[in-house]
Amino acid sequence: MILQNFLNSYKNKKIAFIGVGVSHTQAILKFAQLGAKVQALDKKPVSPELIQKFKALGVELRTGTDYLKDLDADIYFRTPGLPFKSEEIQRIRAANKIVTSELELFFKLCPCRTIGITGSDGKTTTTTIIYKILKQAGKAVHLGGNIGKPLLPYVDDMNKEDIVVVELSSFQLESMRISPDIAVITNLTPNHLNVHKTMQNYVAAKKNIIAHQDAFSRAVLNQKDEYTHYFSQIARGQVVTFGLSQAMVHVKEGVLYNSKNQAIISVDEIKLRGSHNVENYLAAIAATEDIVEPEDIATVAKEFNGVEHRIEFCEEINGVKFFNDSIATTPHRTIIGISVFKEPIVLIAGGSDKGLPFDELGDEIAKKVKCVVLMGATANSIKHAITKSKYFNKNKTKIELVTTIKEAVEIATKNAKSGDVVLLAPACASFDMFSNFEERGKAFKFEVQNIKNGRR
Repeated sequence: MILQNFLNSYKNKKIAFIGVGVSHTQAILKFAQLGAKVQALDKKPVSPELIQKFKALGVELRTGTDYLKDLDADIYFRTPGLPFKSEEIQRIRAANKIVTSELELFFKLCPCRTIGITGSDGKTTTTTIIYKILKQAGKAVHLGGNIGKPLLPYVDDMNKEDIVVVELSSFQLESMRISPDIAVITNLTPNHLNVHKTMQNYVAAKKNIIAHQDAFSRAVLNQKDEYTHYFSQIARGQVVTFGLSQAMVHVKEGVLYNSKNQAIISVDEIKLRGSHNVENYLAAIAATEDIVEPEDIATVAKEFNGVEHRIEFCEEINGVKFFNDSIATTPHRTIIGISVFKEPIVLIAGGSDKGLPFDELGDEIAKKVKCVVLMGATANSIKHAITKSKYFNKNKTKIELVTTIKEAVEIATKNAKSGDVVLLAPACASFDMFSNFEERGKAFKFEVQNIKNGRR
């Protein structure tokens, strides 16, 4: 009755959802089923099947380029793809209308403990690890936010003893005025500056994951991150730091320890590759150590294979191993991917521009990559960063420019030999060629399968 009670308090008010994506679609249907006056707004057309569902429930649908013209609702749910500071949202607020989001309302209505995870890198893997650890411990857990299911339509299915694990992006956080009980910030490096404009704005958005906690909350912070001191100062509750060394949750002599100095698992036993994944486990330990037993964490660490599109092993063809790290949408994330491998690397990179510099990436490629295949809108910018690097040697790092993912995989395969790694780690968003990083990663795997099956 939680959701019904909320809707009853706004009876006869028109509720508009801006964006008809997965989470909003379920909320639109749920609100309409509960008798609310609902309006669905989207620039893109929706499927005939969804149109029929909306029509049957009395949902008013508006699509096309003028979908935000002549607005007449009382409450608006903002899609994360439409920034809170956008002209459209500010126009609605200036009309003295309510602007919220699916996750904001969920946090307001949620009856149980919440764990929120954000950061520039590693947030999906850390979120998934935390979810799996809690499941291993026998807890009733709900997974949502950027991954899992939409949470608001299921708020009435949650009990006080349950736990909600939520991955939160800067776009979701920028308007949040409620923080989770346990908040994890994996790290902060420049990202989405094409939207946030400045690093200060980006940090301000991320800050909301801890800014509204109370004295009984926990903030989990990366010891080595340059913003940790700032976040520690504004944290209202307990602060727990994690890091490979000099942190409350740390690694000593190859073993991970929690803040109580209990040994959890050795680094060598963790199934996921890379020191960044060790840090992801340290963050998960800091978030869950008072809820689960050490053996629950160790069991997950020994068995969890990782999340799709995150240094995901695809195939081995003639001794060449292919890895999909399509989630690497920033230079920093690509540098992390490169650092994982001791083998010679053939790197596939490039995509749409997020307004981030490529200088440091250019140095890393020049030092560690035998061949880089560049595609997309940023191909020439990355090439320039590589060739101007003081480490660049044209006889050690080959640069190829291509126009399609198919061509990229073919050229990468030709430049790789047995014992090498072909790594898709674009360092950029995907929107110049694909709908999202998942679509890009799947396209890469499809082309790799074609190579394996001899269709190229």
